[in-house]
Amino acid sequence: MENETTTATDKRTVDCESYRPRLSYYHPNGRGTGAAIQFELHPAHGCTDGSIFATFARQKTVGTYEGSVRTFPRFDWANRICVKLDMSDLLQMLQVFRGMQESIADGKGLFHRTTHSSTIVKLEHRIEPQPGYLLEAFRRPLEGEPSSAGVVLTVSEALGLSLAIEQSMDVIAFGIPMVIPRNPAGTSAGTPSAGGRAPAASEADDDFLADDPDLF
Repeated sequence: MENETTTATDKRTVDCESYRPRLSYYHPNGRGTGAAIQFELHPAHGCTDGSIFATFARQKTVGTYEGSVRTFPRFDWANRICVKLDMSDLLQMLQVFRGMQESIADGKGLFHRTTHSSTIVKLEHRIEPQPGYLLEAFRRPLEGEPSSAGVVLTVSEALGLSLAIEQSMDVIAFGIPMVIPRNPAGTSAGTPSAGGRAPAASEADDDFLADDPDLF
């Protein structure tokens, strides 16, 4: 029994460690025409720029009540529309959320093309029938039928999304900060300098390469 409990605990730990958190908005309706959107942050690393992946899915089933049992609506994640939003895309979205623009590119939206399809993501401020922000995606594959999905974010949801995007900009631009060890003063790669002379900053600290012409 102890081994089984330990195994189950270890499995939960591994699952939590490998799971990437997502910001999700679910907007089902009684007609089955709703949709859901999930946002996933990918910090910059190595030679890869940071981004936020937005995944759109249309509503697949309508929720029901049967006595005390509730069946929640389901969404068609198998036929999802996924688009990678880079810093330029996100900044254009923030302009709409901040009231600087009423829509992205005067309603034309963000255009993305891959080897398999082209996708347009649109975001526009809405006043009627109630204040909000329409966020939708349109995908046209090279083969097959086009698809679309979108939701009207409430003012509160839009505020939360805009704040999340703003707070993510640091890691999207520079990745997750790392502490790089520096050589102690008076040593070079762990070895005392010749004759006990304290080396200059460029000698003692290999990370400081301001005099390297190849960097600028």
